[in-house]
Amino acid sequence: MFEIGNSIREARLRRGIEIAQAEQVTKIRGKYLRALEDEQFAVLPSQTYVKGFLRTYAEYLGLDGQLYVDEYNSRFVTGEEAEPGLRRSRARPEPRAKRLETNIVLVALAAIAVVTIVVISAWKSSGKQSEAPLAPKKVVVAHVKKVPSPPTLIVRAVAGPSYAAIHRGGPSGPVVFAGTITKGHLQQFTGARFWLTVSSPENLQIKVRGKPIYVSGYRPSDIVVTPTTWHAS
Repeated sequence: MFEIGNSIREARLRRGIEIAQAEQVTKIRGKYLRALEDEQFAVLPSQTYVKGFLRTYAEYLGLDGQLYVDEYNSRFVTGEEAEPGLRRSRARPEPRAKRLETNIVLVALAAIAVVTIVVISAWKSSGKQSEAPLAPKKVVVAHVKKVPSPPTLIVRAVAGPSYAAIHRGGPSGPVVFAGTITKGHLQQFTGARFWLTVSSPENLQIKVRGKPIYVSGYRPSDIVVTPTTWHAS
């Protein structure tokens, strides 16, 4: 057992991250991040939100998100929410007469369908016999092989996990990826411009247009990729 709130607060302070910066990257409101650090879980709308926000915040700080969710489950989640499906009402069985009537209608419809198919088949067969056979036409299909464009940006976790938020175009552009890249996995993207924030740059190998780039330090970094170059801040 460990203190959930104190642990994530210490991880944030150790990396020199302000609440406002964490809010911008994780897209979780600052008051909810403070509630997680103070273990005031009742401030959040539901336990589902607590678990999702807790996992995202922990992984952004370079921690094991599942470990924190498991600790929360063991200490705060009760068995009342575990099986909501047990409260559903049971449907009443159909009356026997109604089921019999339905079966009769289905059999009648099936018989009509069979007769219709037989009549249509006979009509088509008689029509084909009166027509002269036509030579089949040759259809030439041209296969054009598309060569996929090489990825502009590749982010691979080589030394450990890292949270990453990647926007197309700039910091206010659409989000193309937001989450934790675990060790041995990668994310790759094609485009002209990207803006990305990574929580643990020391764990990542980043390539821009096939060339590796190096981001020093152990604090979260912002990286801007343009059509001709890149820079980190």
